[in-house]
Amino acid sequence: MSVVVRTSGDPLALAADARRTVASLDPEQPIANVSAVSDLAAVSLSQPRFNVVVLSAFAAVALVLALAGVYGVMSYSVALRTHEIGVRLALGGRSRDIAALVVRYGMSLAAAGLAIGLGGALAIGRLMSGLLFGVTPADPIAIGGAAALVILVAFAACYVPARRAMRVDPIVALRRDS
Repeated sequence: MSVVVRTSGDPLALAADARRTVASLDPEQPIANVSAVSDLAAVSLSQPRFNVVVLSAFAAVALVLALAGVYGVMSYSVALRTHEIGVRLALGGRSRDIAALVVRYGMSLAAAGLAIGLGGALAIGRLMSGLLFGVTPADPIAIGGAAALVILVAFAACYVPARRAMRVDPIVALRRDS
């Protein structure tokens, strides 16, 4: 059995008065665990909050790994294609076309990964539905926001190698690989 007392001041300051009132009604009633509702709410929400913090940390690590992975693949691709980029530039190709080529390639890889990831997210969403608060496993706003963030990170990871590809000196590229 529980007794709840509403107060406008400090709830624990009324604990002694509440104990006396209950004792005057029935001296045999034990009184234990006097606490504020805000403390009870904090205790009941501690596990879901911990889950959110852990899952957010994993999501942040996954995002950083995605950024590093796409950047690494694109940097390696640009390094391998330095001769080709030099030939394109020597034949009159524009720097921004080279950058668009690199970004388009990187974004196509990111789009393929995103499609696989979205399929996995929809498949595993039902298993994680107990951890979701206020959204459904297939919530289009949440999934769309996550997809947009991944695309933005992939674009940022493609941007630096694309800038490097724009600055390739055709003479140096052609001489080095001959």
